[in-house]
Amino acid sequence: MTIGPKRPSLFMPEPGHYPDRRAFLKQAGTGIALAGSTLLTPGLLNAASNAKNGATPMTQNAFVYTELQISAPFDQVPWQAINDKIKALPGFMNKTWLSGLGNNSAGGIYAFDTIENAQKFVTDYFPAEARSFGVAQTTRIFDAVATQEASIDMNSVHYGARLDQKPAAFVYTEVQLNVLPFDNGPWRKFNPILKQQPGLMAKTWLSGLHTGTVGGFYAFDSIENAKKFAIDYFPTETKQLNAAFYTRVFDATPTEAASIDMASPFYG
Repeated sequence: MTIGPKRPSLFMPEPGHYPDRRAFLKQAGTGIALAGSTLLTPGLLNAASNAKNGATPMTQNAFVYTELQISAPFDQVPWQAINDKIKALPGFMNKTWLSGLGNNSAGGIYAFDTIENAQKFVTDYFPAEARSFGVAQTTRIFDAVATQEASIDMNSVHYGARLDQKPAAFVYTEVQLNVLPFDNGPWRKFNPILKQQPGLMAKTWLSGLHTGTVGGFYAFDSIENAKKFAIDYFPTETKQLNAAFYTRVFDATPTEAASIDMASPFYG
């Protein structure tokens, strides 16, 4: 696709400390050994019970993005033990695990039933998790209601779409702009352009709670196409806005089992 200078601009509104490797591996091994078989605990158990009984299931109202400043292959992350803890948290619905391409950071994109439960997660649980690893962390909360229509138009699995194949890579983006309300942004004009990006399978639009920052969580069919999008294409949009931006590329393959265990909609 040729990107011309007259295309609609993205998001423009219309009128370090790493843990000791031996200590980390010891902790990872202990966590995996203690995890045992995975159980459905309150959040997922309630969702399964509701579905079985025909009751109205929980509705997502918030997304959370997290990233820990660690560097370790994902098979050394004690994800089973972590999963069991997160499943028990109030309002938790699903999580897609993330493993940083090139730097082996660990994180996730989560769905919660309310903003309040998402806030409890980022202020209580997640800082404690980062502290247990002795590392710095990043968290973001996004309004899932504001971006529903825009995300559905982009085949978002968070709103019921199903993919024909497993994603090979994920991309996270966030632009340092304030667009509130989200619907004032030009997503209707921009979505058709995004749909033409090579290998793009789905996107969930993101609107920052309180900040109005705009971004997205994307699934790609290959790491190569994900890198081209994040490194070559996305900066051409933010340059027009004279805005700083944040991009991350994640390898989806090593986190598949951990994500399935957390009801990730990418593997439904």
